[in-house]
Amino acid sequence: MTAGTAAPAAAADTRSGDDDSRGHGGRHAATRTAMADMIRAEDLPGTIAGVREDGDTWSAAVGVADTATGRPRSPRERFRIGSVTKTFTATVVLQLQAEGRLGLDDTVERWLPGTVPDDGIHRPGITIRQLLNHTSGLYSYDDDPQMIRLLASPDFMAHRYDTYRPEDLVRLAVSHPRLFDPGEKPQYSNTDYLLAGMVIAKVTGRPYGEEIEQRIIRPLGLSATTLPGTAAGLPRPHALGYSKLFGGSKTPLETTELNPSWAGAAGEMISTTADVGRFYSALMRGKLLPQAELDEMVPADGAPGLGIGSVTLACGVTLWGHTGGIHGSSTVAVTTRDGRHTAVFNTNADWADGERRLAEAEFCR
Repeated sequence: MTAGTAAPAAAADTRSGDDDSRGHGGRHAATRTAMADMIRAEDLPGTIAGVREDGDTWSAAVGVADTATGRPRSPRERFRIGSVTKTFTATVVLQLQAEGRLGLDDTVERWLPGTVPDDGIHRPGITIRQLLNHTSGLYSYDDDPQMIRLLASPDFMAHRYDTYRPEDLVRLAVSHPRLFDPGEKPQYSNTDYLLAGMVIAKVTGRPYGEEIEQRIIRPLGLSATTLPGTAAGLPRPHALGYSKLFGGSKTPLETTELNPSWAGAAGEMISTTADVGRFYSALMRGKLLPQAELDEMVPADGAPGLGIGSVTLACGVTLWGHTGGIHGSSTVAVTTRDGRHTAVFNTNADWADGERRLAEAEFCR
């Protein structure tokens, strides 16, 4: 089913403890304006935001959740967070290191023997650290031509309920030549995080999703955050998601329902702006990791982060976080290093390209 983009609905702001008493003005006015500008400039359905700053919270919604009815977006909606899932997965791996149950410099072969065979060309011995910082050199399974056809062409609509096993996707990835020696350079690969999820399961004896629930979701009270596994639906409330199939379609298609098992530990989770912001704030404040592991995840020396990346804005502010793109959903989650100021944005379309401008508006005022 195809869907065009309706005219933006009126925006709505909500706040708790915000010292701005001037309605839509005040300290988040530039953020709200940037959201409206983005959906107009990029012909997007709608965008929502959730901000935490020094104990205060603010949220906003601009545009529509349903292009057919014009139903407005709501800051309370649940959505697919895509690769923001990677920060959750990496946090569990680092917790396991802190408990002495694995080491970041353990090889994948130690925990998953035979899963990633040496290719006889590149240096052997990919480590868990190299999975988390994307320096493994492993081919990303979703770059395989068959997977591109299934995920990023009109064929997706006939296959969006298909189930994929991580073992099969990794097997597909390692059927391709490695791209470079382990540790040589960073190059993003979703294969890395499928393997990280498999390592978690091997070490703990439980699926990585159960570990995320027990170690992060429940302790932080992230009541709107779920790992759907093979379930195709989105919990309510939610917007409809619109996809151009990552370039495979010129016309937006409604792709709200899909089986996210193809993304797994690299990108299957569902959450809200409030829950994701609470997670990143807690992470940076040391509530999930000891200082040593947090310093490894968020290095001060410019090295690649582990399940998290950094960006320095035009005003000199450095933020840490992750973006997440999956059919019908684009998410960006960013935080200051001290966790005192976080912002999470979601667009119910997968061709959004203005997330950096939203961060500039929020953090460079």
